[in-house]
Amino acid sequence: MMRTSLHRHAPHALRHRPVCDQSHQNGHPARQCVDQTHRIPTSLGCSMIRTLLLLAILLAGCLIPGVEQSAQAQIQSYSRQGKPPELGLDLLRQDPYDLIFFTPQSGGGWAMVTPLPFRDMPSRRDGKLEFEVMGLQPKKFGAKWTEIERIDFWEKRLEQETSDRIAGGDFTGAFPFLSILIRDYPTRPGLRNLRSDFLFKNAFQRAEKGERGEALALLEELHQYNPEYRQKEVINGISGTTSTLMRSLMEEKQYAIAQQLLVRLKKSYKAYNLESISRLENEFLQLAQEKRDQALKALEAKDYRLARTRAIESINLKPDIEGGEKLVSDIAKAYPMVRVGVLQAAREFDPVRLDSWAARRAGRLLYRNLFEIHGVLPEGGDYRFLFGDSELSADRKLLTLNLNLSKLEPPLDKLGIDFLADQLANRARPEQPEYYTPWAAAVDGIAINGPRRIDLTLRRPNVLPTCLLQLNVDGSWFGGEAGEPTNDYKLGEIKGEETRFKLTDIAKSNLSDPSKPQEIVEIHCSNAGDAVERLRRGDIDVLDQLFPADAARLRKNKDITVVPYPLPTVHMLIPCSDHPYIANDNFRRALVYGMDRENILNMLLGKEGAGSAGCRVLSGPFPAGLDPQDPLGYAYDQDIKPHPFEPSLSRLLKQVAINMMEEEAKRNKETPPKLREIRLAHPADNMSRIACQTIADQWKLTGLEVELVELPPGKTMPDPDQADLCYVSTAIWEPILDARRVLGPEGLAKCEDQLLGLGLRRLEEALNWGEVRQRLLDLHFISHHELPVIPLWQMVDSYAYRKNLRGVGRNIISLYQNADSWRIEF
Repeated sequence: MMRTSLHRHAPHALRHRPVCDQSHQNGHPARQCVDQTHRIPTSLGCSMIRTLLLLAILLAGCLIPGVEQSAQAQIQSYSRQGKPPELGLDLLRQDPYDLIFFTPQSGGGWAMVTPLPFRDMPSRRDGKLEFEVMGLQPKKFGAKWTEIERIDFWEKRLEQETSDRIAGGDFTGAFPFLSILIRDYPTRPGLRNLRSDFLFKNAFQRAEKGERGEALALLEELHQYNPEYRQKEVINGISGTTSTLMRSLMEEKQYAIAQQLLVRLKKSYKAYNLESISRLENEFLQLAQEKRDQALKALEAKDYRLARTRAIESINLKPDIEGGEKLVSDIAKAYPMVRVGVLQAAREFDPVRLDSWAARRAGRLLYRNLFEIHGVLPEGGDYRFLFGDSELSADRKLLTLNLNLSKLEPPLDKLGIDFLADQLANRARPEQPEYYTPWAAAVDGIAINGPRRIDLTLRRPNVLPTCLLQLNVDGSWFGGEAGEPTNDYKLGEIKGEETRFKLTDIAKSNLSDPSKPQEIVEIHCSNAGDAVERLRRGDIDVLDQLFPADAARLRKNKDITVVPYPLPTVHMLIPCSDHPYIANDNFRRALVYGMDRENILNMLLGKEGAGSAGCRVLSGPFPAGLDPQDPLGYAYDQDIKPHPFEPSLSRLLKQVAINMMEEEAKRNKETPPKLREIRLAHPADNMSRIACQTIADQWKLTGLEVELVELPPGKTMPDPDQADLCYVSTAIWEPILDARRVLGPEGLAKCEDQLLGLGLRRLEEALNWGEVRQRLLDLHFISHHELPVIPLWQMVDSYAYRKNLRGVGRNIISLYQNADSWRIEF
């Protein structure tokens, strides 16, 4: 059947050549005689192609539906009649090829051939043309020039596709074709005009749709690229689009962006004396004066929030407006306030929350912990006792807590030693809400030895018992209400994009420095670009989370300090439903092989952030450290490499999982589960959104159906049956503790796997750091192969603040770690 198909579609000019080809007859091996070139193979060649094709399908696709058809389509690179199929955008998925069309006299037909050595029809065409047919390389074929009607060269087809799509207004479709021409054929005649046509017509189409910003960008790019192209129309377009865009920016109160755009356009088009520029300058000055006057009135009325907003708007409209900077300083003196830009809004407040950046950040502003991490030491984290100091005996079986309350501010200085001992005991009692399994397994006895000393006897040597005591300290510890803040700030109101934190009454009564912020306001920014722009123009004073590319750009700003956090975050996908296929380890492997994690990470990092220290794809659920010598990487096996991107293997493993499910259902006489769509949840921030959209697109290419589920602001895990997988950014800063918090039955993954359970128990029974490391490496190995969670990458984030804010600190784990020391410089 394959033999007949190939023979029927072979062009006449290729089939009828003096070639002798015999297959097996009477037990004799086939003989093949050719002259200097090969022709389309007949019986033996077809049989070989069919055999090789089937082998390829079996090895790469395991007879997965659709694989055989695509392989057959791949070798149909010639035909005796008709025209080649119109591929459209699918043309971009092909390797470059030229099209040879044969004359009707020679039998007609066409062939896709590897790019010919000449890129235009030669003026002299005698003799024979040799070529390789796509899919049949490296065999060479031949045809007389008299049998060739024409040749469509690859780049000419790209040009025609581009031109046709521009003429039809399909600029999205034209763009990839034009990009390839610019990249691979930059010297092609006519390319300059083709690119100019694309920019000009696309700009006016976007302007008609109301996309003024995009239209202006295209017109400016066109003017810079080809200044002589329809110059008058382009300049008029820039002027008109500028006026409309400015009106829109003013209505949206994007004053700083409007002012920056105005300054740039005035400089770039000074020679053209654009009428819109001078008119807009006068309007900006008038509006800036109005905003300044409104700020002065608000200051007199002691409406400090409104006063600051109007003063900043005035400066954004006219940076050199008279009295502008002094007005901002006067408002700050009257009511010190810090505005913090955040990408994830906080709705829960927990300083040690593993899976929520926002909860950790805002929780640290409200609460203290009994033991707080301040960094990483050669042997685990640096945990400091809030109420004094601690000491671990040489045999690691006695932890002593020494209270020293004299240097603490109220209410922390009111702690009773009996109450502290009770809290430590409750943490080991199953009937108490404070119960914590690892602490109960570790502690054997609690004794008060004097007015300021508690001795904690451990069941066995413990390398880092302090990490088990990161419990929140709230107002109930000092006779107040449960959940009452114990830091200097309390939650005010949550309104729109703003969450306000105000000084507590106790902090106000003890206030001695007038430059300490009375209020810290978190501003939820829709994306990183918006947040960076707000910081630049002074709308916000601090930005809590910067990605490497944004950090690199902001470091060039002399008014802003950028500092990396010392500990990375680990990003992963957490199973969170009873989806039968996600419970299958082969299917989870298919998901991993179906993601190009390296490219996704590079896309998130951007050009400026590429190669940032510590940002890398992971092979397991633990951090790899910022470099191979980083002590934080003590749980990570550097010899285990991340699973590569293998889409064909992903499809194969998916089919294996389906087959296994069907076989199991058949044995149990049940209906096999249907492979339903995968619901992928992610937090409501731009980076998570982009990462998950890209992951979903790549999974769809392997034949999966994927639905994205965006969680409400402040939520990091979905409700039951809301999603099947969840994208999570975790703070795994102490693997000896966090291994169970991620992989255990009560952890994020809620994993009941017996092998993992045994590994976790052996880890908690480790007597020294050598055993700890080896057992964590074992867990890394198991997790790499069993995939209870799907590791993605680790990211090193930064924070940034304007230099008039003092006391932020540099080596801080959490943004608000030193918030009680923040001071505004007037």
